[in-house]
Amino acid sequence: MSSLSIALLQMIETELSSHRPSRPWLRRLMQRSAVAIILQVQDGELHILMIKRAEREGDPWSGHMAFPGGRMDPGDAHGYAVALRETREEIGLDLERQAHCIGRLSDINARPRVRSLGMAVSPFVFRMDRPAHCTINHEVAEVVWVPLEFLLNNANRKTMSWQRKRLKLKMPCYFYGERRIWGLSLAMLDELMDLIEGSSSRRKSWNRR
Repeated sequence: MSSLSIALLQMIETELSSHRPSRPWLRRLMQRSAVAIILQVQDGELHILMIKRAEREGDPWSGHMAFPGGRMDPGDAHGYAVALRETREEIGLDLERQAHCIGRLSDINARPRVRSLGMAVSPFVFRMDRPAHCTINHEVAEVVWVPLEFLLNNANRKTMSWQRKRLKLKMPCYFYGERRIWGLSLAMLDELMDLIEGSSSRRKSWNRR
């Protein structure tokens, strides 16, 4: 494990310990979901686990790069339980036994609509020290480990065109190989990177919360 990766992990844990993530005022009235952001050092470099969602008709996030996670079920006690269950179901990792939760990030409001409060997505951050052997289910096309240094390099920050009906916007993104990281997942990553190196003009507050 390199000294840089150790320093990054220690910095993330320290910053998360004092971080006060924001939550929507009306979260208790919203639909709920949660995701797991898993950090692991591989080949001396700190990586973040992401998944590429399987192509599924009717799924608004079909084929997107994301973090393991999903909607809260009636049997889930809280968001943290959702992140654990969904990660176990989607990629076969038991985070209670294989990892350590080091904090959480701010809730993000996904899919706000007219006459709807939307869905509050709660991101929980985990540190995994032992090798991860993933077993994906039908919801996941692949597991991808993205180097944190790749994301922190401003030269890798790009833009893309996003269009919905008549609305067309320029959105920030990363292209990691043929995979595009953007949207809600990028908003979560931006908050994590802001904790590491402070706010950056390249990561201006563009996302809706």
